[in-house]
Amino acid sequence: MLGSRPFALAITLVASCASLSCAHREAATPYAYVPSSSATVGGVPLPAPYQVGIATWYGPGFAGKKTSNGERFDPGAMTAAHRKLPFNTWVEVRRVDTGAAVRVRINDRGPWGNDRRVIDLSQRAAEILGYTGEGSTKVEIRVVYGPM
Repeated sequence: MLGSRPFALAITLVASCASLSCAHREAATPYAYVPSSSATVGGVPLPAPYQVGIATWYGPGFAGKKTSNGERFDPGAMTAAHRKLPFNTWVEVRRVDTGAAVRVRINDRGPWGNDRRVIDLSQRAAEILGYTGEGSTKVEIRVVYGPM
């Protein structure tokens, strides 16, 4: 006889799992600055970089044009182009020299022409990282769960 106890147990497990999954999340903005010398964020160790290389950026010249996934490019959005990562993947891009970091969503393909270039960031993301004047900077890329 099943009764209502298995149902109540299932509801309790689902509720407790949902609250546990949120407990480890960091309450920060997607544009948080974290020094490169720290090995943890909110007490959680950083995962190994997915990729290390050069980040470039693209801006107003591409505004309104369609990206590879069909969206219109917005230089003020927190988006990026990557050659292989699936569309809508969130990545943290961290400058190697300063430790400044942003989280962006992959919505385009590129950069092309130089294998050392690993990601093209939107103008806004590049501004936050502080390299729009130089045009490029060395970065580490980590796949993350979202824009937190």
